[in-house]
Amino acid sequence: MKITLTGEESLRIEATGGMLTIEAPKADFQYSPFHMLGSALGMCTFSVVQSWASNKNLVADDLRIDVDWKFVEGQHRLESMKVKMEWPSLSAELWPRALRAANLCGVHQTFTHPVAISVDAMGAEAPAMEASA
Repeated sequence: MKITLTGEESLRIEATGGMLTIEAPKADFQYSPFHMLGSALGMCTFSVVQSWASNKNLVADDLRIDVDWKFVEGQHRLESMKVKMEWPSLSAELWPRALRAANLCGVHQTFTHPVAISVDAMGAEAPAMEASA
């Protein structure tokens, strides 16, 4: 698998032989925490669709997943994420099923529901903390 950073707010996932790699077209691109979120969503989508394809005896060698996101204006948090699948060898009649499979991704499902997050300090001297909303 290969993750390619395609911009400050986008990436592409595609199958390759061998180990997972993370690449960027420019040396100054940083793999940010938001790229990590996009990678989680894209890798999950890819694996679910690839599994579906395998069960249907379909070849998914040319499947590519692009993920991009937008920030809330003036804030350092995400407003939206978009997943686009490119799969040239998939027939038109199978696209609706492939899209249904893609929406079953557990990361996608997690993002569509509120998640409780807590931040705690560790150690004997750690103060009790309450996160602000």
